[in-house]
Amino acid sequence: MVKKIGAQTIEFSNNVSIAGFGSIVGKKEAQGPLKDDFDKIEYDMHVGQDTWEDAESKLQTEALSIALEKAKVSAKDIGFLFAGDLLNQCVSSSFGLKDYAIPYLGQYGACSTMVQSLIMAAVMVESKASLLSACVTSSHFCSAERQYRFPLDYGGQRPQSAQWTVTGAGSCILSGEQDDKKPKVLRATVGKIVDLGVKDQNNMGAAMAPAAADTIKMFFEDTNTKETDYDMIYTGDLGKIGSKLLYELLLKEGYDIQSRHKDCGVMIFDDNEFDVHSGGSGCGCCASVLCGHILKKVEKKELKNVLVIATGALLSPVTVQQSKSIPCIAHLVNIVM
Repeated sequence: MVKKIGAQTIEFSNNVSIAGFGSIVGKKEAQGPLKDDFDKIEYDMHVGQDTWEDAESKLQTEALSIALEKAKVSAKDIGFLFAGDLLNQCVSSSFGLKDYAIPYLGQYGACSTMVQSLIMAAVMVESKASLLSACVTSSHFCSAERQYRFPLDYGGQRPQSAQWTVTGAGSCILSGEQDDKKPKVLRATVGKIVDLGVKDQNNMGAAMAPAAADTIKMFFEDTNTKETDYDMIYTGDLGKIGSKLLYELLLKEGYDIQSRHKDCGVMIFDDNEFDVHSGGSGCGCCASVLCGHILKKVEKKELKNVLVIATGALLSPVTVQQSKSIPCIAHLVNIVM
């Protein structure tokens, strides 16, 4: 059963297992340090489709297909599907997943959507509402640029604090059947909305770091644990600037995570080769690194107890034009082997 621990954390007592997981990325991501970890690479940025948005939908279709195959189940076996992306009304998810005909609950947590979807799927499985649930999340550099910034042909200059939206997707199949050979979702912390007044949409790391620090601190307090209890602590896409701010904020609370922390947005690109400035971002950043790199290390028992914290900036093109600040969120899952 699902048990509440402390103020914001829940524990899954029946060992919700991740039965299968799949990842897919674009050509730029495939040239980075994690290139050998991803299940599939699409070198055509259109993925054979007519538009960038359709291309992103195809990434979700393929990521879910890989996860289903690795879990050795079919779409008809899945009770509920949780999915989301960055585009208005989550159209990449709805168009990309409609042919699977799985009961669907769309998710939006900006770049925190992968962990948000994992939490929702785990709750469904733990409560026995479904034996199997699935989650999928994606982003695409071109579709995100068109919605949030400028047309690609504009050629605008990006400040050093800016991040590069990852073209990629990740999917997980969660099962209520215990399997000692599979990673398990043990605990999760649902974050609070945090807004410290940052308005610069080109400095998402600074906007999101306080939310990440708040969620991590609450998890440690709720579980009565500390940073040294975990093999690694991964954040979704704080980038270089946001990661440094996270260290400073947590040090003030008495936690020093720097030696065991990695950020997916920093991991996925080699900044000596790609001028991505502060690192990668987007829903597909955490999703592809989690499902391509982190879960494989857990499954091989190279890591046995990790935290994954996905962060999201809850802005829109309209709020940016209105000069609003950027409310942010961070959700956490504790994955064990």
